Amino acid sequence: MEFPLSSITVRALDKRFGDYQAIRGADLAASDGEFVTLLGESGCGKTTTLRCIAGLETPTSGHIAIGDRVVYDSGERIDVQPERRETGMVFQSYALWPHLTVLETILYPLKRHKVRGKEAMQRARDVLETVGLGPFATRPATSLSGGQQQRVALARALVSRPELMLYDEPLSNLDPSLRRQVRDEILRLHRSNGTTSLYVTHDLEEAMHLSDRIIVMQSGLLEQSGTPAEIFAKPTNEFVAKFVGFENLLAASVEAVYADEVTLRMEAAGVDVTLPRSTTTGPLSRGDEVVVAFRSANAVVVSECEPGAPRLELAGVIESVDFLGSRNEFRIKSGGASLRVAESERDYRRQKLRREAGARVWVEVDAELCSVIPTGRRSATTLPEPVAVTGAVV
Repeated sequence: MEFPLSSITVRALDKRFGDYQAIRGADLAASDGEFVTLLGESGCGKTTTLRCIAGLETPTSGHIAIGDRVVYDSGERIDVQPERRETGMVFQSYALWPHLTVLETILYPLKRHKVRGKEAMQRARDVLETVGLGPFATRPATSLSGGQQQRVALARALVSRPELMLYDEPLSNLDPSLRRQVRDEILRLHRSNGTTSLYVTHDLEEAMHLSDRIIVMQSGLLEQSGTPAEIFAKPTNEFVAKFVGFENLLAASVEAVYADEVTLRMEAAGVDVTLPRSTTTGPLSRGDEVVVAFRSANAVVVSECEPGAPRLELAGVIESVDFLGSRNEFRIKSGGASLRVAESERDYRRQKLRREAGARVWVEVDAELCSVIPTGRRSATTLPEPVAVTGAVV
């Protein structure tokens, strides 16, 4: 099947439900053939954004264009009806009619587009073969398994050859094995037909697997946009860091910024640390407050530190040990900071360390596995002037 290519542009999008503001001035875009995911917690506004693009909700204000065609503009009083926006949408629920067969379900949108006769039948059978449901054409759509029903919903959305595909958490009602199967099917279809896709989910793994680019949302705001690798490794604020799995976020202030490294004062842990500039996710200057973030799985518990590659090193005392089958998870007190460390199965089986509560240990994290995240705040403490260093920028 040949699909038309189209971009999507959203500017200054607002949506209110009475006194509740679901979307707050959202700006987003997807280029031709791109797979973009809106990722966030329930209630963050991602589904409302998708429904505004589809025309199922009317924005309070803003601008939406699909390709070079404006489908909504509050200032120009443009509001194109959903059926004329050339979008295909796959919902969280399958939204299938029990009285229609699989083939009749696929033919329905073609009738609405006034595609009839042999052409409609051929397109319907082609898309059923594409999603692997050709043998089920005469079966009642709702008699199929959950994964098959979601593929029927995919076929129904694809058969009219939309310019833009919209997905509203289509895998959330499937069990884990079916979820992976249908997820792979969505990605295969996207790559084969090349249409632009906008996908909504709260599942980080789903977003990482499917997306060319991820937009993280919170409370109607777009917090960060980037490739899956950028979002996973370089969150630009505390919310995104927590959402993508950085369990340890330690407050610090910038003491000095040099050409290749930054020196931080970590008050709670009671130490100064120096990390490469490459670990920072935004511009810094002396006196800025930051968060040093790292994942529990990227930290190692050792009995003593050894010289080696640049790393974050924090002394502490084990508060508790939780056994999780293949490994332990530690709670470690380092000064006034509480740390979480998830031991690897290899280290657990080697039993290198006395692991009971009260043991004095060190927590090590390789520098490249840390992120230094600006908070936008300034330290209230007056810092002494740093010693001049060649190449320093302070």
